[in-house]
Amino acid sequence: MHKSIWCLLIIALTAGSCLKKESGCNFSDVNITAPAQEQADVEAWLSGQGINAVKHASGLYYEIINAGSGATPNLCSQVQVAYTGRFTNGTVFDQSPPVMFVLGGTIEGWKKGLPLIKEGGRIKLYIPPALGYGNTDQTDKYGTVIIPAGSILVFDVELHAVN
Repeated sequence: MHKSIWCLLIIALTAGSCLKKESGCNFSDVNITAPAQEQADVEAWLSGQGINAVKHASGLYYEIINAGSGATPNLCSQVQVAYTGRFTNGTVFDQSPPVMFVLGGTIEGWKKGLPLIKEGGRIKLYIPPALGYGNTDQTDKYGTVIIPAGSILVFDVELHAVN
């Protein structure tokens, strides 16, 4: 009888631990700050365009177009966004209708910028290279450079949903 109770207890504990829901999120905030020269380059470009953006502690610059009113994303959130990515010369290098992904899997500029708004919001991000793709060319599957190393990136992002 004593062995049966212990067996049942072990089975119950084992089964209960199997039911435990893991978040599956292994993302953590990294304190990356863009170098002073990159920040100065973004600031100079913004000034030349007459854009009055806010500077984040990381060196990211941003404009909140609409703060939103829903949930605030974190690194482990699945976010649904529509976005357009441009270079400082205005050339679009990427854009997407609403697409869903985990925020923690994106570039640092997005990780720092998207939590500044809530679901339903819209933000413009001005991302220095260190918070984007750094000093590495980003190429397509054919080896064609899509985003040159050291590029300042400008993103217009609409946050449709946060899960």
